[in-house]
Amino acid sequence: MTDMTAPASSRVLDVTSDRARARIRARYRKEARFRAYGLIAIGFAALFLVVLLTDILSKGIPAFFVTQATVPVTIEAADVDPNGNRKVSEIAKGDFAAALRKSLVAMFPYANDRASRRQLMGLFSSVAASELRDAVIADPNLIGKQVTLPLLLSDDADLFFKGGITEVQVQAAKGVATPSGTEGNVEIVSSGPDFAVELGDVKRQISAQLRSVRRDAEANNLLKARYQAQVQDLTAQLAQARAAGDKDAAPALEQALAKATSDLESVAANGTRLEERMLQLKTKASQPAAAEALDPTLPSLLVRINGGIVKATEVAGDRIKGTVIAPLSSAAPAAAGSWSTENILTPESSRRLGDREVVWLEDLAAKDMITNAFNWSFFTTGDSREPELAGVLGGIVGSALTLLVTLGICLPVGVAAAIYLEEFAPKNRFTELIEVNINNLAAVPSIVFGLLGLAIFLNFFGMPRSSALVGGLVLALLVLPTIIIAARAALKAVPPSIREAALGVGASHQQAVFHHVLPLAMPGIMTGTIIGMAHALGETAPLLLIGMVAFIVDIPHGIEDAATVLPVQIFLWSDLPEVAFRAKTSAAIIVLLLFLFVMNGAAIMLRKHFERRW
Repeated sequence: MTDMTAPASSRVLDVTSDRARARIRARYRKEARFRAYGLIAIGFAALFLVVLLTDILSKGIPAFFVTQATVPVTIEAADVDPNGNRKVSEIAKGDFAAALRKSLVAMFPYANDRASRRQLMGLFSSVAASELRDAVIADPNLIGKQVTLPLLLSDDADLFFKGGITEVQVQAAKGVATPSGTEGNVEIVSSGPDFAVELGDVKRQISAQLRSVRRDAEANNLLKARYQAQVQDLTAQLAQARAAGDKDAAPALEQALAKATSDLESVAANGTRLEERMLQLKTKASQPAAAEALDPTLPSLLVRINGGIVKATEVAGDRIKGTVIAPLSSAAPAAAGSWSTENILTPESSRRLGDREVVWLEDLAAKDMITNAFNWSFFTTGDSREPELAGVLGGIVGSALTLLVTLGICLPVGVAAAIYLEEFAPKNRFTELIEVNINNLAAVPSIVFGLLGLAIFLNFFGMPRSSALVGGLVLALLVLPTIIIAARAALKAVPPSIREAALGVGASHQQAVFHHVLPLAMPGIMTGTIIGMAHALGETAPLLLIGMVAFIVDIPHGIEDAATVLPVQIFLWSDLPEVAFRAKTSAAIIVLLLFLFVMNGAAIMLRKHFERRW
């Protein structure tokens, strides 16, 4: 009997039918959508990165430049060397601030009172006198001569020239103006409506104030109605309690009623004030051509005429009343085009520089005395309470010392632990417990390590507070799990054939690991180490708990000196009220990012240097 074997049924691959083509087109569409989603995600990430970097650079780059005023200063011997012996020790004690003050008063003779002189000196940094002192100490022959040096301006003056204080709009007048005097309170009358624009701006400000006051009044009326209902309700409850003879509830209700009544009276009084203010503003807004008084809450209006400056206190369409800031040379009529108006758009109450200081700075700029220079001191000095003097050298040195301590602990300990766990440790429950704990420590919030450092290194061992030594130890605890994990991954990546070959030619296990496996794993180990150091460089929370948030002016010279780090310095600057520290904060972020880019570049170079191909 012959066995018959039926041929196996074969599956026909359908690639030509309409259904097959539809499936293929659907698959291609899915692949195209997936690629599009990926490109969109990358585009969003790139867009956010560009926006972030653009914002940081636009705010931080101005901090890399400083504004200086090249002012001619006469160094009189009576101020800096009264004994005339030209000794460095005597010159160093000289009053160079007085020499600068006299020269400024000579430039602006109308600033002759104490307040004006103080405002003039406030335009310059506190180190301006020291810059003069250093120049004279270097060349004592300058005594008795006029010295022209670029002197550092204050942070507010620097911000003014960088556009961070206010905007000034200058407009040439078209009419003939006649001042009523040259000093004190004067009135300037123009033959044309040269002040109509300013009057319109004031009227718009009044309308905006009216809308704001009206909203406040409406909110106050709602609050008043609520308190009235509360007073009525409490009055009714108190009457019921007294009628029922409830001696326990009556005192509490009387106290609540007294408080509600007091609140109602306060709200009612506030409502009366708002109504009066609203009535005043309505009256002003209903008279568009009437003159208006200018107060510090409104933009300032200055008039430059006949060599002097008048600050307007009242403005109409064709005239102003004001106070003379700089005396006029005469009260003669000024022809069209020979006088001008200046609108300082930010109200004087909202800026740190007054109108007189703005005028002085504009005059210095008009005399070509204002220059810009690269801010080298930003990289060569430590922190300061004065924004124009604050630098990042203390943070850079502190970060370097802290990372040095961190690296000195993490690299040998982390690599040794990784080698032991990966190559020599027996596989049992104890080693598994260690591995699990290492992985868990890598995910612990960084502030926990700060608490650990505070409890152990500061409170128990008594190490110096706010030092790079303690900061490095805390960051070492933070980074060590990451380095161990990265080193173990690098050791695992070495092919087993390397170990087997070494053992096959007679090498011991230790020799095979240290002579063959470890060199080949070194690129991954170094990359993981530097990435861990970059992580440590950006940490702030654990360092705040060990005192590195302190204000440190001096540059640290050792790991036991008081220090700060760049992230903490950025944190401190971001919380300061001075506007100039905003640019300093962004500039310090730029320095920190450059530091991180250098570290990541070093990781790439080290990986390529130690990389071995097999």
